[in-house]
Amino acid sequence: MISSVKSVLIANRGEIAVRVIRAAAELGLRTIAVYSELDRDAVHVELADEAWNIGPPPAAESYLDIERIIEVVQESGADAVHPGYGFLAENADFARAVMDAGRIWVGPSPEAIALMGDKISARRAAEAAGVPMVPGTLDPVTSLDEVAAFASANGFPLAIKAAAGGGGRGLKVVRAEDELEPAFESAGREAQAWFGNPEVYIERYLDRPRHIEAQVILDGHGNGVFLGERDCSIQRRHQKLIEETPAPGLDDATRAKIGEAAIAVAHAADYVNAGTVEFLLDDDGTSFYFLEMNTRIQVEHTITEMVTGIDLVKEQLRIAAGEKLSFGPTPANGHAIEFRINAEDASNNFLPNPGDLVEYREPAGLGVRVDSGVRSGSSISQYYDNMIAKLVVWGRDRDEAMARGRRCLSAFVIRGVETTIPAHLEIMATDAFVDGDYYTRYVEEQMDFTHLESHTAPALPEEEENEERSMTVEVGGRRYTVKFWAPVMSAPVAGGARPSPRRRPPKLERSGAAADGAGVVTAPMQGTIVKVHKPAGSPVEAGEPIIVLEAMKMENEIKAPADGEIVDLRVQPGDTVAVGAVLMVIK
Repeated sequence: MISSVKSVLIANRGEIAVRVIRAAAELGLRTIAVYSELDRDAVHVELADEAWNIGPPPAAESYLDIERIIEVVQESGADAVHPGYGFLAENADFARAVMDAGRIWVGPSPEAIALMGDKISARRAAEAAGVPMVPGTLDPVTSLDEVAAFASANGFPLAIKAAAGGGGRGLKVVRAEDELEPAFESAGREAQAWFGNPEVYIERYLDRPRHIEAQVILDGHGNGVFLGERDCSIQRRHQKLIEETPAPGLDDATRAKIGEAAIAVAHAADYVNAGTVEFLLDDDGTSFYFLEMNTRIQVEHTITEMVTGIDLVKEQLRIAAGEKLSFGPTPANGHAIEFRINAEDASNNFLPNPGDLVEYREPAGLGVRVDSGVRSGSSISQYYDNMIAKLVVWGRDRDEAMARGRRCLSAFVIRGVETTIPAHLEIMATDAFVDGDYYTRYVEEQMDFTHLESHTAPALPEEEENEERSMTVEVGGRRYTVKFWAPVMSAPVAGGARPSPRRRPPKLERSGAAADGAGVVTAPMQGTIVKVHKPAGSPVEAGEPIIVLEAMKMENEIKAPADGEIVDLRVQPGDTVAVGAVLMVIK
């Protein structure tokens, strides 16, 4: 029990909201959820003691709406706010707004978030702390000429990265000069879309590094602990698929140095609360370089909890309330692995695959944990991240953890959308994974998933247009006005027949006659057009990028299927398209 905090608002959704709600409930706190209209029946909404609507489905109008969330903080009487991860978790303005409202912010100070959230100032702080870094710029690059100059001086490959980024968002790897311009533009667009800041910087790109991150947690009384490292090198599109701890093959001396460097970075930022310092480990197995610091609880905090027995979310809440760390240095017990179960089609380059979960059954047993915020019937929406669940397994050693992981992946039943489960099983069967001898681009460079059977789910049905209604009810003799949502219905027409409910404007649908042609370009997923490279009438070559489609906040480059001329262009930036919609015709 925390004496100074009685209630906490969780400014997030999905599995991390569920995770925080459960930890807070165990501490005896009243839990307050927020939700968009699309999430009104979500698991986290049902688990919380109370829940508040904060806006329409788009994140910018709900989970990223600082003003509305602060209104709910005040109206609900929440003592504290936990941001989870993603959305506003690393937004210094939000943290400051919470504190200005007289509430407790469960996280580091706004100043620490701003310092480490901007990757350029973070690099400067790490350099001042004596932590090694990959060669790169210490100031934002604002023009293509600056990017080209860095490439000329440092060579390829290089990485263009969002200054306010993380999680692979706004990161583009460039291996040749002709890739500089589209990568620079795309990185800036993704940075603006995800973080509201288009600034980017450049680093040399290490070709075969491992991604090692250090879990640290510090209180406001001068105590700080390194809780071990996690290997997050199994990735696709620079985003993690599998994480494990301890990192395979890492010697104790290097582990200790990584821990010391992580604590040094945290002290350089005057950091308090849980955080993760990320490093790239070179292929010599001992040389490491500062990458960034995530000023929040991390997605993969679960595996650290499994090997330490420490509830990091509870500790976050205690620290935010002014308490001291409840533990000291804690060695790892056994081995833990996390598998991110995402709605993606591995056989089709891990394309996002939104849809409804027709059937959902989680595995169980000794050493098994599943963090999720879904059930059978839940929808995986294009508006949010495509993670369905996190499967976490523990074993007394790595071999036992891997065996348990294989069993649980095979027992996990998800129908209605494609998932990453088949890819996880394929990865675990490779000698490289079994030997712990892999690197960040191993999946993309060494593996082929095109043979996996695909059962691509249909697009999400178009959402009915709902309207807010109200009714008056009495509970225990007290009068309440209750709001609810119902489909918009038109008045009956002559003859007594009732027309179908009105729906939102239709999305662009597949044209059956044209869709079978070799030069017809269709949408591989539901999403939004963000760029069309060439106008109608332009010549194109097979394999040439022609359209950028964003789905689940990830940009996907669509390429020409054949040589020819664009004779029919059916989309423009801003259009929303359904799976299979015809985008253009090339002849």
